[in-house]
Amino acid sequence: MGHAVGDVLGLAAGVAVSPLPIVAIILVLATPQGRLNGMLFALGWVLGLAALGAIMLAVGGAGGSSVHKQPATWVGALKLALGALLALFGARQWRRRPKDPSQTRLPKWMAAIDRFTPVKVLGLGLLLSAANLKNAPLTIAAGASISSAGIPVPQQIGAMAIFVAIASLGVLAPLAVYLFMGERAKGILANWRDWAAQHNVAVMAVLFFVLGLKLLGDGIGILAG
Repeated sequence: MGHAVGDVLGLAAGVAVSPLPIVAIILVLATPQGRLNGMLFALGWVLGLAALGAIMLAVGGAGGSSVHKQPATWVGALKLALGALLALFGARQWRRRPKDPSQTRLPKWMAAIDRFTPVKVLGLGLLLSAANLKNAPLTIAAGASISSAGIPVPQQIGAMAIFVAIASLGVLAPLAVYLFMGERAKGILANWRDWAAQHNVAVMAVLFFVLGLKLLGDGIGILAG
């Protein structure tokens, strides 16, 4: 199990560093029902990652590893495809980044977060984790890695739980600050929000490219092994 967890730590960290979802939960925490909405957003985020990971573990199943306990060919092909996709997205994001970070504009839907119902907030957390252009491929790759590790199902579930926990740190950190730091939380979260909003495009571009190259390397290594 330790080997499986080690293989996905970098992917989990890549999911955790998600500027746009961090901005979203900070805006959610600023709503009149900030405590409830923040918890619902975090719940949706965790459920989205867990569901996507569970689907991948189920798809991998017994075919995840070869008879020699090495990843199956389809796992290498999947990582190769996901890596190429992420690297291309990274290059595209980098070309489109604003020269002046202060000119970065957030998506228009964020202006309506204060009018979201609790159900919509839950759905938003789910969407930003499981349907995100960076997080979904990384979670799928993590599920493929774990399913191909040749470990029993309970250990696969445990490894995926650790992945989800680490991948959720970026979203859970603002919630923890809000819940435990009282009035100081407003200033801290405002600074986090401003930094994440200004540097979202550049951070995402770098993460797309670096993690894409990692998956490309993993895929080539499996297919060549």
